[in-house]
Amino acid sequence: MPVTVPAHWADKLDRETSAPYFGALQRFVSQERQMRAIYPPEDQTFAALAAIAPGDVRVVLLGQDPYHRPGQAHGLSFSVPPGVLQPPSLRNIFRELHSDLGASMPVSGCLAPWAEQGVLLLNSVLTVREGAPGSHARRGWETFTDAILSSLYDAPYTIVFLLWGAYARKKAALIDRRRHVVIESAHPSPLSASTGFFGSRPFSRANEALVAAGEKAIVWELP
Repeated sequence: MPVTVPAHWADKLDRETSAPYFGALQRFVSQERQMRAIYPPEDQTFAALAAIAPGDVRVVLLGQDPYHRPGQAHGLSFSVPPGVLQPPSLRNIFRELHSDLGASMPVSGCLAPWAEQGVLLLNSVLTVREGAPGSHARRGWETFTDAILSSLYDAPYTIVFLLWGAYARKKAALIDRRRHVVIESAHPSPLSASTGFFGSRPFSRANEALVAAGEKAIVWELP
């Protein structure tokens, strides 16, 4: 039986989870899991939502779909479990974090400490087939995660949206910049990091925006 949306998000997403497309999506993912390796593990599908209640979201860091190699994906965008080798994009994120804030380069690639402070580490697509990036795209996940984002656009306080790369930046047009802050750049992938991600200072800029809005800054440096 597929895992369910965490209870603290259920009311906001009830219309989505009761819609026909979501039932079809769940059946598709369940069938896929019976035939091949799918990431993240089933009980971590909604880990980003489980980690943070809607009213506690202060920053949204939007990814595309989970890592597709064994042991990497655990339901938080760009993050890997402790002890797992950091993928190239994550190493570039840490490189920019060091350049921006002088933070030490972390040993672990687990970003859970960010989620604990109000950073929603959300992918647009929440599952993927092993070795096949984008394999679960256009199956319904985008509709579901767009609904998550839409629920946040109406928040009565300032949220900072970090949009890295063309895919995430498409969401910028939907965000009310009179209420929220959008920080856009190239993707941290090795293919694009040198064309606008490095030097973009997303972490200090996010904290400046939060403090200006009367919110607490995020401690981005990891253990």
